[in-house]
Amino acid sequence: MRFLFIGAGGIGCYYGARLQLQGHHVCYLARGEHLQALQQKGLRVSHQDLNFNAQVEAVDIEALKKDYQCADFDLILLTLKAGATSSILSQLESWLTSSEVPILSLQNGVDNEPMIEQALGRYRTLGGLAVRIGGHIIAPGKIEATGPAQVVFGSWPNHSSTQIFSPASLTLFADAFNDAGIPARISNDIRHELWRKLLINNGVNPLSALTRLDTRSLTSHPTYGKTVYRMMQEVASVSQVDDVDLSQQDIDEMFELISSFDAIKTSMLVDKEKNRPLELDGISGAVIKRAQQLGIDVPNTELVHALLQQQE
Repeated sequence: MRFLFIGAGGIGCYYGARLQLQGHHVCYLARGEHLQALQQKGLRVSHQDLNFNAQVEAVDIEALKKDYQCADFDLILLTLKAGATSSILSQLESWLTSSEVPILSLQNGVDNEPMIEQALGRYRTLGGLAVRIGGHIIAPGKIEATGPAQVVFGSWPNHSSTQIFSPASLTLFADAFNDAGIPARISNDIRHELWRKLLINNGVNPLSALTRLDTRSLTSHPTYGKTVYRMMQEVASVSQVDDVDLSQQDIDEMFELISSFDAIKTSMLVDKEKNRPLELDGISGAVIKRAQQLGIDVPNTELVHALLQQQE
């Protein structure tokens, strides 16, 4: 199959390397020194179960529009930071609308799929999660990844909705992922799954950037651990805005998952260390926005968000 990864960071490059090793055609949209390294020296991915070092096909946005058609690909994967989704959809609008290739978001937050749906239609929108994976660029052209690196995805917003991408066709992509060593599962209600992941992202990402602590250090700390749990509770309190019902069981399961997972630096902590913009709007900002719609307070999320904004 033919895959385009829009965003050649740790997540996109790890999954792309897996697919390339299985014989699939993989193209990466990248920029800057990272793009130059990919083009000149190839891609290196280091993972406990994978050592990848090979030439790859990498382009910038102008080369993509000039040398490729959207229809050249079977699946386009968005692995950008959430804050870049609107911009890339705008920059590639005419290119993307020239075909009906499905777009799979593997990004943080719950606002990416609605933007894709608005720009390209619900029938082309796939929601997804990169689960139990940590992946970062450690140098131009070099990626370090950890974890089982699973993928959960489905037709947006759920399989009982109308005008969606054919759920039966998802098995082709799931088979390709699984055969490439990417454990993949199709979800009948991907919007609910995305909100369950937001429980974790809102619980640990902003707080890790503020404290400079990894996930294990946060969840095992007598005070920070309580704050993580309360920030998860605040996510559940606003999920109804998106017609999602997060239960106490959802909160407890996600807290147990992040508490038992390997100690990792969150993507927001890595961005903080590298002085890159933080995904505040896509994570804590999404919770605060919905709390304002409901007229309720989410004090822990608001405090951590405000402190990070002040630092920024």
